[in-house]
Amino acid sequence: MRALVAFALVTAALAATPVLRAQQTQTAPRTLPPGQARMVGPIKILNVRNNVYLLEGAGGNIIVLAFPEGVTLVDAGNESMTTQVLAAIKTITDKPITYIINTSVRPDHIGGNAKLAESGRQITGGNVTGNDPDLAQTAEVIAHEQVLNRMIAMQPPLPSNAIPETTYHTATLKLSTFYHGDAIELVHPPAAPTDGDTMVWFRQNDVIATGDVFTTTNYPVIDVDRGGSINGEVDALNHILDIGFPEFRLENGTLIVPGHGRICDLADVAYYRDMVTILRDRVQDMVKKGSTLDQVKAARLTRDYDPYFAKNASTYSPDMFIEAAYRSLAAKAAPSARPAAPAKQPAPAPKKAS
Repeated sequence: MRALVAFALVTAALAATPVLRAQQTQTAPRTLPPGQARMVGPIKILNVRNNVYLLEGAGGNIIVLAFPEGVTLVDAGNESMTTQVLAAIKTITDKPITYIINTSVRPDHIGGNAKLAESGRQITGGNVTGNDPDLAQTAEVIAHEQVLNRMIAMQPPLPSNAIPETTYHTATLKLSTFYHGDAIELVHPPAAPTDGDTMVWFRQNDVIATGDVFTTTNYPVIDVDRGGSINGEVDALNHILDIGFPEFRLENGTLIVPGHGRICDLADVAYYRDMVTILRDRVQDMVKKGSTLDQVKAARLTRDYDPYFAKNASTYSPDMFIEAAYRSLAAKAAPSARPAAPAKQPAPAPKKAS
């Protein structure tokens, strides 16, 4: 009898093994130790810290904040990569995308808005949806109001669920922990790459997603026609250094996720800030001397930094950066036009006494 019972137990264990292995196969992909990475098709997933993940390979960097009620994304990548992005997110969590925060209006940051929003749903109640429950059937897009204005003006028109539902026009906007998964603060630099950029500060996780205010792959892409400026860029980089906390001598501590490139700390931002400031000052000196744009370009002011930041010169060359810096500085230096003062009339001659 004992032999029969033992045989039955062994048989049951062997029969259960495939089921256990299948369960482990399903759950294992969702766990990723801090600092570890894996590939899901063309998308690289990296655990930044705790429940914050970075997706690389879809255009601009995408941040995934996974929490019990849903997923908050920072940026949406290129439209052509949304299927791969969704597949990558599913290996992190099975919760729906609830919010998408756009850091800028550039296509590699907003391109995937519509499809990613369509795949998700908002965390709402009756006091929010009212008589229109369809409002909760897509993720909510959040951005600065200048992003909304420019997306509305795009031709052909964008799908309605790609356009921000929530916007802000102030220096900061605080988002609640319950709905968004962290104490998130949106920080608006008034005139950096453009006048509508947003940096996203995950305060509990101590992570800052900078958007294109900071990158490790090229010089700052300053769009003067959209309100960007070199001085505003320097101010924005200094603001990152102001709100971040180092662990020791600017190393470790707050983790910085750039719009493009690798994860950094405050030391990396400080080096980048120094580079931008030095180049700004070089251009400024030539502007003060009355140099033309062609003369400034011919001086090759970026040559000592080009080995590090001209790797994407085919899409954004050093000359393009210098031109943007020159335009923003020259516009500031130009005297404002004032109407000419009326000519002073000569005083009438005194009358002779009769």
